[in-house]
Amino acid sequence: MPSLERILETAIYTADMERSSHFYEEVMGLKPMFADQRLTAYDAGSGSVFLVFLRGASQDSVVLPQGTIPGHDSQGCLHFAFAIRTNELGPWEERLREHNIEIEARMNWTRGGRSIYFRDPDGHLVELATPGLWPNY
Repeated sequence: MPSLERILETAIYTADMERSSHFYEEVMGLKPMFADQRLTAYDAGSGSVFLVFLRGASQDSVVLPQGTIPGHDSQGCLHFAFAIRTNELGPWEERLREHNIEIEARMNWTRGGRSIYFRDPDGHLVELATPGLWPNY
């Protein structure tokens, strides 16, 4: 059986690219690697990419000289987690307070990890998680 190495990309869909770009760049501190009217690709650390697509703008396949990217889209609120260092949890809580972002829930995991949950402007559930959440993290 061939093996998988990791999740390379995670995608969400937004109703308002400008609003989402502001949130992920100004609040979350992500740096865009590529942006157009349909998509913003962010460096999410450790070789992972966080993709924000404008809802409905990627339903059709994109044909490029190098190949084809099949169409995709999503409705509803999604969940995803960013890994953070244990000593960064407090500073993240303060940063969210400074931006008037409510922490919706907290979790103390049995392996010692901790998570905080909050919503992005489209209602997606964002988790910041410290090591000790999963056996592999």
